[in-house]
Parts: sequence; structure tokens; C-alpha cells
Amino acid sequence: MDFNDLLGAASINPAGVIVFRHRPPEPKLNSVMPWLAAERPDLFNAYQQTHGHRVEAALLGAEYVASFLGHEPSSALFVGLYRVGQTRRLTHKEYWEVPAYAEMKQWGMTGFSEESGRSHTLWFDLQLTDFYSAWSGKLVVGWPPPERSWWRRAHKNKLPVQAIHESSAFVPAMPDWQDLVVSWQQLSVLPTAWKNALSHWRGVYHIFDAASGKGYVGSACGADNILGRWSQYASSGHGGNRLLKQLDPTNFQFSVLQRLSPDLPETEVVQIESSWKKRLHTRAPFGLNDN
Repeated sequence: MDFNDLLGAASINPAGVIVFRHRPPEPKLNSVMPWLAAERPDLFNAYQQTHGHRVEAALLGAEYVASFLGHEPSSALFVGLYRVGQTRRLTHKEYWEVPAYAEMKQWGMTGFSEESGRSHTLWFDLQLTDFYSAWSGKLVVGWPPPERSWWRRAHKNKLPVQAIHESSAFVPAMPDWQDLVVSWQQLSVLPTAWKNALSHWRGVYHIFDAASGKGYVGSACGADNILGRWSQYASSGHGGNRLLKQLDPTNFQFSVLQRLSPDLPETEVVQIESSWKKRLHTRAPFGLNDN
């Protein structure tokens, strides 16, 4: 069985389907694409709604987009089937005013640049259908060579079904807390299962600023524990801390130094936090703590 058989079973003509296997060339964006597919489908869809001239021309004659992620070499992981709707023209200025593209720029997405020499790009209205929606993140198909050919016409290709996993492969299991390191950009798209775990963890955390080489130590024991505190950094970039306000949060890396009992008194949490500041020398001027 191949993917065209699934299309036919749903009375969809493969001749009207363009198949995408997304694997962004930007390393940061590529690493977070499975999270976007699972947690931020609005951003994921925005990524595939604008293209270069060749793909634009193909989409103008298509009825559907079958969207996949580069899963492993020679394979692709199903995201969903999208109906191709109307288009509109976006100038370079209008493109970067779209919130989704501005947000993805933080992950290094180059997007529609002035250097392309184009005065505008086409934005396609792609609407997710319920086609095998239960298999999103689970259906794996083969991707014949050449590997770099990231888009195909369905009716001209054989994409054999290789596997249908029991659970989604978009998000791997959360690392042990001692191995967990996430960037500031990743805080806004953390997988739900990871957020659930962090919401139950009180503890002391560390923020490393790659630009200065300095660190910051903080503690979390309020609402939603570590998740609640890190969510504040995700929205503001600095969490209200004076020295962090002076820095670019895109250089921040977050990790957990110590998990604490959920019923540990706040005064003891602060004492443990102070101990970590002393041992890691994170108080100014050597670090980013100002107290």
C-alpha cells in the first residue's frame, strides 16, 4: 500500500495533490518543526503557505497539499492533508508584518527576503482537512530519492506506507530533568507533556547567556512551579530581572539545577537558591544575579 491508495480510498485524485516533505535548511527551525506541528499548527501551516516561483505555480493548479516532515533518511512523517484555497499577494513589508513569520524569524527562518529580487510572494489559504487525522504524527511513508527533492506531485511518485505508530512521533519523551536544556525560543512551543511535568516541579533553575558567558540562578515555587516561571521569561524575555533586561534573550539556555519537594517551605527554597548562586558565582559582577 502507498499514499496514493489512501488518497484514492478517500475519493481524492492524486493528480491534484502536491506532497511536501518539510525539512527547513535553518538548523534551529528544523529542530523545532515537529513541535510546531504538534503544538503550534498555526505556525506550522504559516510556514508552508508561501513559496518560490516553481512551487507557487504547482500550487495554483493543485487541489490539496499533503504535508509531511523529514522524519528519517528516505522517509516522511505525515502531518495532514490541506485543501488549497484562495491566494493573495504579499509584499516584502507585508510578509514580515504577519505575526507567524516574525515569530519564526527568531528560529532563523530567512523567509521572503529582498535579496530574492521578487517584489511580492503569493500566500496560499491552506485549510486542514480531517483526512486520516488520527494518523497525524504516526503515519510514516517512504521518500524515494533524490532526498533533497522536498516536494513532489503525488500521482508521479510512489510513497509506500512503512509504518503506523501507536503514538505520535512528533515529540520525543522528555529528557531526565538533569539533562533538560531548552532555548528561550523553545519555551513558547514546549510540548504539552513537557509542560505538564514542569508545572509539577518546584526547584532551582539556571539561565546561561551564551553571548556573555554569564549565568543567572532563580527558583520557582509559585503557580505552575517551574513552568509558571519559565512562561514569564517566554513572554517578556527577562522575567522582570534587571540585568537580564539588558540582554538579548535569544542567547538564553534554560536548565534545572535541583528539583525540590512540592511542600518545601518557600524560605527553604530561597536558601537553596542562594546556595546555588554562591557555588556558581552568579552574583554580579561575575554573573547576572543582582542580589
